[in-house]
Amino acid sequence: MSPRWLDSPHARVRVYADARELALKAARRFARLADQYVVGCGRFTVALSGGSTPKEMLALLAGEPFRDTVPWSSIYFFWGDERCVPPDHPESNFRMADETLLGRVPAPRENIFRIPAEDPDPDRAAARYSETIRDFFALGPGAFPRLDLVLLGMGADGHTASLFPGTAALGVSDRIAAANYVEKLGAYRITLAAPTINHARNVTFLVAGEDKAATLKAVIEGPRQPEVYPSQSIRPDEGALLWLLDEAAARMLGKEEHR
Repeated sequence: MSPRWLDSPHARVRVYADARELALKAARRFARLADQYVVGCGRFTVALSGGSTPKEMLALLAGEPFRDTVPWSSIYFFWGDERCVPPDHPESNFRMADETLLGRVPAPRENIFRIPAEDPDPDRAAARYSETIRDFFALGPGAFPRLDLVLLGMGADGHTASLFPGTAALGVSDRIAAANYVEKLGAYRITLAAPTINHARNVTFLVAGEDKAATLKAVIEGPRQPEVYPSQSIRPDEGALLWLLDEAAARMLGKEEHR
């Protein structure tokens, strides 16, 4: 059974024993999709996520057998969100991915499109990133990119990327990326807008940890309240939506949701 609030028959939930197994399954899925799209389309475009579970997946991809078998030269890397810090800052999502994966595999630097979050004007940074994506995908006015894969995490408050509960970016429908002020953090974040994520061919959530369990139940089994639980705003238009969970995060879900 698909989660009840989802209309898409392509939505699936899969549960694994722990965060390590989840990360391994996610790495294998990444490699499989990369092969599929490079063979079929000549390239694979992916938006990476920050967070501890995605980090473990990236670390696995940097080792064998993935390092020598994934078609790195044909993969193009983007980001779902970024903190407004320089790329060498300890909190930078780019830095995490670069140190964990990109600097350890033969991925061409010209294939890496980070968010220019060091720009002191967050709105300008978001506009610049929107334009970078628009140019790469050769998009016309008002069009959204068709990323092959968007990787996402989910916070204990139900946020994903940097779409936080009650924030302005949840209402953005006319931009690829947006600057989003998060009151509880006292800071701006740069994030892909929900329509950008929803236009992807594949969207995969990686969620681990007991602290996510109650929120995950509300997101997957509860009524649709995207202003309260922004992860519910992710409903791909025509793509596949996959939730990869560990047992701790999934412990409150009904058994019928375990796919």
